Amino acid sequence: MQPHFIVHDASDTVGVVVVDAVDPGQNAQGWVMETDATIAIAVCDRVPLGHKLALTDIKTGDTLLKYGNDIGKAVADVPKGGYVHVHNAKTKRW
Repeated sequence: MQPHFIVHDASDTVGVVVVDAVDPGQNAQGWVMETDATIAIAVCDRVPLGHKLALTDIKTGDTLLKYGNDIGKAVADVPKGGYVHVHNAKTKRW
């Protein structure tokens, strides 16, 4: 299987798209590196190469985990399969 996105840690809430993009309605395949598991996510937003895809429903205020690390918080709800970026995620520093 050639994955559309990768997840480093099983606890991550976002995966990173590793193809040109994933599109709404697509059933994207992912690889969890820590466990060598594969997962599938129904994509609901276009997510470009190198950007983040929500692996679960994320609520406003939830911590975002990528590579097993806290990368910030959600400032808006993001559905599973949604695009996580500057419009709905911010650092916790400010």
